[in-house]
Amino acid sequence: MLKASRFTTISLGMLFAMLFMVQGARASHLEGFADLIKSVSPSVVNISTTQKVHSGLPKLPEGFEIPQLPEGSPFGELFKHFFEQEQEQGDEPDYRDAKSLGSGFIISSDGYVLTNYHVVDGADEIIVRLSDRRELKAEIIGEDQRSDIALLKINASNLPVAKIGESHDLRVGDWVLAIGSPFGFDHSATAGIVSAKGRSLPRENYVPFIQTDVAINPGNSGGPLFNQDGEVVGVNSQIYSRTGGYMGLSFSIPIEVAMDVVGQLKTNGKVSRGWLGVLIQDVTPELAESFGMHKPRGALVARVLPDSPAQSAGIKVGDVIVKFNGVEVTNSSGLPPIVGSTKVGVKIPVEVVRDARDMVIQVTLGELPEDTNEKAQVDQPSVEKTNRIGLAVSALTDEQMSEQNVTSGVLVTHVVSGAASRAGVRKGDIILSLDGHMIKSTSQFADLVDALEAGKSVAVLVQRNGSPTFLAIKVPE
Repeated sequence: MLKASRFTTISLGMLFAMLFMVQGARASHLEGFADLIKSVSPSVVNISTTQKVHSGLPKLPEGFEIPQLPEGSPFGELFKHFFEQEQEQGDEPDYRDAKSLGSGFIISSDGYVLTNYHVVDGADEIIVRLSDRRELKAEIIGEDQRSDIALLKINASNLPVAKIGESHDLRVGDWVLAIGSPFGFDHSATAGIVSAKGRSLPRENYVPFIQTDVAINPGNSGGPLFNQDGEVVGVNSQIYSRTGGYMGLSFSIPIEVAMDVVGQLKTNGKVSRGWLGVLIQDVTPELAESFGMHKPRGALVARVLPDSPAQSAGIKVGDVIVKFNGVEVTNSSGLPPIVGSTKVGVKIPVEVVRDARDMVIQVTLGELPEDTNEKAQVDQPSVEKTNRIGLAVSALTDEQMSEQNVTSGVLVTHVVSGAASRAGVRKGDIILSLDGHMIKSTSQFADLVDALEAGKSVAVLVQRNGSPTFLAIKVPE
């Protein structure tokens, strides 16, 4: 008993010693951020902008004079505040100076500064404040709204330069560090880990964002995201928030994307992106089954735009793009950044799945147009008898086809509870194809529905509000 008790005491002592060693090791590791911050902070800048905006106050009409009001009247002070005071200062009464704050970092010793487009968008004056507290006016060399990148230039030399790294080397779980000016607090440092890579955000199709849990707040925009080697791997750009403040989801533009934009802005003054000319969507398990694929992957082509590189190359609606220029396409959100970063005018291989077979198509990319959005409206005629999948359809008029920019298809006039409604088909949809067959008439559509194999998942291509979408219908037994 004595020996066992002594052994237990020694074991507990060793355990506590090991815990203290682990805690000490952790503390030593975390203290490493201090040296990192000290070495990289000089390259980080604060950016403040001024922009004249409408104050909402009306100008006095020509010839109008402020009425003489009784002394002590509360309305007299009101008139004085809104009219006389601004006129005495000599300012335009319907404009005021709006100020905003952001961050950036120096990418060359002769004064080039990288930040976000939204930090300087519409600014009348831009002031860059350096780590040594100098304040210098900046001019915009170029900006790109799609990537949210802007390139500035200040008149200075021998500046501390941020070391540019590679975001490709980042792993989910790696430590990263952000330095910026949240709420105007200069050179604030926050740390966290990489939460995910290649994130696609709404309206941001051409940037594969780095997601982190680094605390980012208003004023951090445009600041650098550093790896543990002190290299910039991203540009802090957005947060996900329901309150306007940090909620644990921060998004940074990969540094490769930002520097490619910088290079093009310096050389050409604008950014050129590759354009394929297709509208795409994800492949669901049901759609994968309908296309004869073993698992969901790739980007499903829902529309091929007219006079596009895709149309010229022979890409068809229903093709699933699984590899683009040698790069695997795992889902639809992964395709636009790959296409956008590919050089215009160069022929590249595109691997697609068509009719359950793999094939390679050679495509010469065009340049992405400024606006490729399309809009349409759908008329909704009267109800007809529904078929075995729960739909009633009618023929499209010439006017409807012209409005919808289609050459064939049928209009869904009624949907009841059944296979089609469970798949997501709605009244007003235009059915363009069913089970790989383009729809040319209501009678052909009826024959195709009758011939569907019971229990099988089939793909139906519908157009809704101008946007084509594939849905998977499970044919009832």
